[in-house]
Amino acid sequence: MYDSLPGYEGIAAGGDGAYLPPPMPSVPMPDDHAASHPEWQDNIPSISEARACQAFEEYVSSKCCYSSAPVRDGIITNMESFNTYRYRLETFKESRTTKWSQEPYTGQRVDAGIQRPPGPWEIAAQPPSYFTDHKETIRVPYTSSVKKVCSGCNGSGKRPDNESCNKCDYRGHEKCSSCGGIGFNNCGTCDGKGQLLVFINLKVKWSTEKDDYLPQDSSGLRPEKLKKVSGKELFKDAQIMVYPVMGFPDVSVAQASERLIRDHQVKHTKDSRILQQRQTIELITITRVNYTWKEKPYVYYVYGNELKVNADDYPATCCCSVM
Repeated sequence: MYDSLPGYEGIAAGGDGAYLPPPMPSVPMPDDHAASHPEWQDNIPSISEARACQAFEEYVSSKCCYSSAPVRDGIITNMESFNTYRYRLETFKESRTTKWSQEPYTGQRVDAGIQRPPGPWEIAAQPPSYFTDHKETIRVPYTSSVKKVCSGCNGSGKRPDNESCNKCDYRGHEKCSSCGGIGFNNCGTCDGKGQLLVFINLKVKWSTEKDDYLPQDSSGLRPEKLKKVSGKELFKDAQIMVYPVMGFPDVSVAQASERLIRDHQVKHTKDSRILQQRQTIELITITRVNYTWKEKPYVYYVYGNELKVNADDYPATCCCSVM
């Protein structure tokens, strides 16, 4: 039922199809040039004791099973400021797939054979704003043709050997498997029209691939806690292809930048076209607060711009249930 069209041989009917390799990029891949950057910040911002206590109080009040006694009666013995960095690389890419599609024929334009259809990457598609995920379906020009319903006789009522086709009850329509052809029911495929318009649909997908790197720090706070907070932006760079960051005080961040940029460019140019990349470095502050309550030592952490709190060893918890 599906024709073989130049440039679209072997594509699947239904399903999502396979991603198509894009043409060679017109922008050269970045070499070993360094990304421009400001003077890197070396000082470690800190928060006041009053602000740490306020964050701790807000954290405890949000827990239904936490007593406020350690907040009220605890005594801070020491506060230490730490910092860590988050390097983030985002790659905004465009991917394309094709598949045969069909719909009831009601007189739509038929253009297959008029001229060669444009290739999948030759068809214009307007991308959304950078780093905004979006999908669009476009009918490929010069691929639309009309097909009959009955696969046994092509809708003519006669088989190739000129014998009557009992598969379609000699009328060019398939027999109903439920009633043996006695009754009538609109075909779910052609909606009773007896003919289908078949064509190739191009699916265009814009998506953002993101990878983060967080170096280890000596604060003792579990790294996964930092995934849900933001930090102070130290560096931001966006272009079609970004260059690795060089000269950063934490060598592991510069190494991660080089590795992730290389990985993204190898991985996402195989079946997609990179439209824009963006890399950022954030400074995430961590304050470790040591305090005593009932003459025993405990610790909690205040971290990120949001001043989130983590207190795994909070000493006054209870289990409760609503009856």
